[in-house]
Amino acid sequence: MNNIVSQEYIVSGDHREKLKDHKSMVVWFTGLSGSGKSTLANLVEKELFAHKVHTFALDGDNIRSGLNKNLGFSAEDRAENLRRIAEVSKLFVEAGTVIIAAFIAPLQKNRDQLKDIIGGDNFVEIFVNTSVEECERRDVKGLYKKARAGEIKNFTGISAPYEVPVNPDVIISTEDETIEESVNKIMSFIKPKLKLDDE
Repeated sequence: MNNIVSQEYIVSGDHREKLKDHKSMVVWFTGLSGSGKSTLANLVEKELFAHKVHTFALDGDNIRSGLNKNLGFSAEDRAENLRRIAEVSKLFVEAGTVIIAAFIAPLQKNRDQLKDIIGGDNFVEIFVNTSVEECERRDVKGLYKKARAGEIKNFTGISAPYEVPVNPDVIISTEDETIEESVNKIMSFIKPKLKLDDE
């Protein structure tokens, strides 16, 4: 590690933000599997794209099929999965891009580490608050059924804990709000932070 020296670049993150006419940041959706994270993330990205915001979406299954395919689902591997995602997200922020990230991130210490790596000023935490009963009722991927049958170990909400975020920026109650209401709530929070020209 003593031989590693950080490279200083002439073109900075500030330069890239000015070029793209908006701030860069990470919008992180946390919640149980099946809570609606990915659905909301996709719709928020669509809205941002319509405002000419440069975005890129990161999703758990996609990341685990490539960058993190060597990781399992032990507590240690799940923490490393999130650490790598945070480091990648930080690079995208430097590139002037808004990252839309949909990951369970079950523990408060995980989410605190994300903020530390990415930077609190560049991190927006969206808690998709859907009960485990509702997530299990939806069970789009059949994961809860497998977890109940013991086929999936360390499954968040069943055999592994999910800690409710202490102070998220936005709380979405999918059982009480329409998708349109949820997207509007998120957009109302992040648009001023983006410092878009039309704001």
